[in-house]
This record gives sequence, C-alpha cells and structure tokens, in this order.
Amino acid sequence: MARSNYVFTSESVSEGHPDKVADRISDTVVDAFIAADPEARVACETMVTTNRIILAGEVRAGKPGNDKAQNKAFTKDIIASLQPKVREAVKDIGYEQKGFHWEKAKYACYLHGQSAHIAQGVDSSAKKDEGAGDQGIMFGYACNETPEQMPATLQYSHNILKRLAEVRHSGERPELEPDAKSQVTLRYENGKPVEVVAIVVSHQHAKKLGDKNYSQARFAEIVKPIAASVFPAGLITKKTKWHINPTGKFEIGGPDGDSGLTGRKIIVDTYGGAAPHGGGAFSGKDPTKVDRSAAYACRYLAKNVVAAGLAERCTIQISYAIGVAVPTSFYVDLHGADTIDPAILEAKLPEMLGGATPRAIRTHLKLNRPIYARTAAYGHFGRQPDNEGGFSWERDDLVAELKGLA
Repeated sequence: MARSNYVFTSESVSEGHPDKVADRISDTVVDAFIAADPEARVACETMVTTNRIILAGEVRAGKPGNDKAQNKAFTKDIIASLQPKVREAVKDIGYEQKGFHWEKAKYACYLHGQSAHIAQGVDSSAKKDEGAGDQGIMFGYACNETPEQMPATLQYSHNILKRLAEVRHSGERPELEPDAKSQVTLRYENGKPVEVVAIVVSHQHAKKLGDKNYSQARFAEIVKPIAASVFPAGLITKKTKWHINPTGKFEIGGPDGDSGLTGRKIIVDTYGGAAPHGGGAFSGKDPTKVDRSAAYACRYLAKNVVAAGLAERCTIQISYAIGVAVPTSFYVDLHGADTIDPAILEAKLPEMLGGATPRAIRTHLKLNRPIYARTAAYGHFGRQPDNEGGFSWERDDLVAELKGLA
C-alpha cells in the first residue's frame, strides 16, 4: 500500500547549466531541420566545455521531387546554416563570459547522414506503416499536487529557477549569471504537500554584488525572497531550512566550470523522480523517435485522465519494437483509484491516439513543427500550450470523452 505521510525531494537546473546548454543547442538543430523539412530526421548530440561547442549525430532532410543527390545537397545546406543559430541560442541564454562566450567559442560540427539500415526500419512504404525509430519503453505521469498536474517538488524547483532567470534577463538582478541549480524538499500528509522542509539554490554570480564584494550572506538576501515568492502561502515555515550557495562562491560556472552533454538531465526533464523513466532522453531527437514523441503522448494521456477526475495520480507505460508501428504493450496505473477499471483505459486511450503508432502520435499532437528549443529548460511537462503549437501534449482536450467512460 502506498505511503501517505513522507518527505520527498526533486531538483531542477537552469537554462545555463552545462547540460541544458547542450540540450538547447541540440533542440535548436532539431528546429532548424524541421523548419526546412517537417519530415526531417535528426539525432543530434552536443558537447560544450571551455569555449568549445561540438555537434555530432545523424540527420536527413529533403524536398518532394528531389533526387538523392539534391537531397544530400539540401541537407548539407541546412548543416552549413546551423552555426549562427547555435551561437544565437547561447547568446539568448546569456553566456558572454571569458571561459564561454556565444561569439568566441570554437564551433565544430560532425553531423552526417542517417544510417540506411535505421531508415529502412522507420520509413513507411506501400507495405508497412512508419515504424518506431528504436525499441524502448516510455512513461507518462500526472498528479493533482499542482495546477500544472505535476509533482510539487519538481514544479517548485522549476519555478524558482524560472523566476531567477526572469530577473536576470530583465536586468533587475545583474548579479546573477546563467548557471544554477535548485532543490525542494516537501513534507506530505495524506499524500498532499503541507510544508517546505528545505530549499537549496546554487547560483552562479558576478564577482561583485552591486557596489559590494560577494558574500554568502549578501547573496542569500538577494535569492531568498525571489525563491520564496513561487510557493503558496503557508508552505514555507520557520522550520524551513535554506541552503543558498552552500559551498560559498560560485563564480566559475556553465561549460567553463563543467562540461555539458545532451540528455544528461532526464529526471529534471520529466517528473523529478516521482514517476518511472524509460531511460531515453528527449532533446536532439526529431518526433519519429518514440523516446520523445511517445513520452509526450503518455504525458498527454495521463494528464487528461487526472484532469477528468478519474484518478489523483496516473502512470502510463508504452513500449515499441524498432521498425514496428503498433506498440508492443500499453499499461495504466491509477495508483489505487477505483473510479474506473484501468483495463478500460488500456483499451480506450490508445484508440484516442489512433492506435498510438508513431505516425498517429505525431499527427494528433502536430509534432512536425519547429517547437523543440523551448522545451530544453525547466521541464518538458507542466507547461502551457502556446500559439505556435509548442507543448501540444499539455492540452486537456480529452477530458469530456474520458468522463464518459466512468
């Protein structure tokens, strides 16, 4: 039986964390290819370190009516156009430091053509539907702890860093630099968050805090009220422990302080450890990769189940075989809710996504659009759908149909 009284922790990292810089660059590449060809294939890995940006991976793009040579040239042209887009992404994050500068960092690109053997399994033909880009398992989760239907520990961790980024970008707090991490520990009673046990913020900073030298106490005076503002009234108490830059100074940060790689923050990207994870990262992958698209689909379905009032928590698992369109399994866990038999949802939810094949998911959620760079920081879930089609998997448009099943 699930525990109802416990203490739980989740963490987040800022857009300027080295791994998130890498994710942003990889998703900038995805957007560039999909903008040129909505059916493009991209698997882009990025490494960033002291004044170095390195791209590697497989890509494919083309235009209807082009022959193989023309499409190869078309793909080559997209690759050639990437460097200014990558530098602009780093500039947007805010890196103009001696050890990592958007304009001065050395850039190397090793993207090459997609493996023909992978392509033959994924591509549709007269005899078969588009297959999954790889085998694997993906999970989706939703709960009613927050208005975003996300775990509260993770949502508040994200919100702290988003708020700090806002005051940094606006110029209100010029002492703040891009690299940061947060961590929130909550005490739960009867499965609901009732108290903030601890808040940790480690934030890169300028050498001076205005006209004063840096000190840990002065920096805490800047950060604490900003972090506290994201919590509902009453959650922070006199007992709440604060750890602001607990190691002291944090001047050297970002890729100059530690190298960054695409796909190393998968728990930050998803549910903060409150739900299972299949293991596959999202960033740098086009939506034919089920690591990404099927995880989005599972979140979409789980969120609608919770929004429909069928459960307080919902976990969904889906699995695929490489080159095969139809999922090999589909599982729903309502965590003890008795409003509906999970077996009914296991039968009906895939139908709501056209069988949950890779192509059906991409079509239903309209994923073949350049909407991915915006997902690279502060989580892929718990976000507001936007006018350009971003975060379409956060819609709750299945609620009425799901209520009819109960």
